[in-house]
Amino acid sequence: MTAEIIDGKAFAAGLRAQVGEEVAALKARHGLKPGLAVVLVGEDPASQVYVRNKARQTVEVGMASFEHRLDVATPQAELLALVERLNRDPEVHGILVQLPLPDQIDTAKVLDAIDPAKDVDGFHVINAGLLATGQKAMVPCTPLGCYMLLKERIGDLSGLEAVVVGRSNIVGKPMAQLLLQANCTVTVAHSRTRDLPGVCRRADILVAAVGRPEMVRGDWVKPGATVIDVGINRIPAPERGEGKHRLVGDVAFEEAREVAGAITPVPGGVGPMTIACLLANTVTAACRAHGVDEPKALAA
Repeated sequence: MTAEIIDGKAFAAGLRAQVGEEVAALKARHGLKPGLAVVLVGEDPASQVYVRNKARQTVEVGMASFEHRLDVATPQAELLALVERLNRDPEVHGILVQLPLPDQIDTAKVLDAIDPAKDVDGFHVINAGLLATGQKAMVPCTPLGCYMLLKERIGDLSGLEAVVVGRSNIVGKPMAQLLLQANCTVTVAHSRTRDLPGVCRRADILVAAVGRPEMVRGDWVKPGATVIDVGINRIPAPERGEGKHRLVGDVAFEEAREVAGAITPVPGGVGPMTIACLLANTVTAACRAHGVDEPKALAA
């Protein structure tokens, strides 16, 4: 048995199309155009590519895109002042400050300064608390994308055993909260977990988000399980030439696909879902800000 490949790229394209339809409907019915502001401090090459993609996709779905590029030496006070202006701007419904930030800036302070209602990354402590208590929150984009892929693949998740490997505030913890809300039995595992392979083998749903290349081996996977690989790791690929690299996930893909029922590839699995969910969150934020019914298809 070879696992079904979960095509995140195709699902994300469908989600973006759905976002585009919702944006058009908001404009037609309410004269409302959702707006996303992205702030980039410095010139990190990966961040620049990511920000460019976000801006392009924001415009493609019919939303307003506001880009703010600041010098790498920008003082913290100047960045906080910009965030405050964006908080007050009625045309901006979502604010995203691209990470990582330069050393002179306290990342936590900046994220905490974003209005939780405009925190489309879902990183604010208030959104984390709302999610943990089962209330209406802005859900971090990557876990939201994983959750959507699971719902599409499995349907009702109720009663399934889920193991999330990784306990970060960005992926692991919010992923566990979403699975709990879907009535899964959830274990959050990590580097200190005793018998990690044995814990993973119990999982009907296995989410790997540790940032360690191919750490989860094929014999850690329960036969027929659904495996969501969040990892994106660059490893040397001398077979492609000197100095070349290739992308791999946190799961040993070729091994796991021989055992799992379904699995996300890297690249082309979870990655494309992140920006699509950012756009969905911006539409949700705009609807909440204007007291308009939010589209259920775009939420967890």
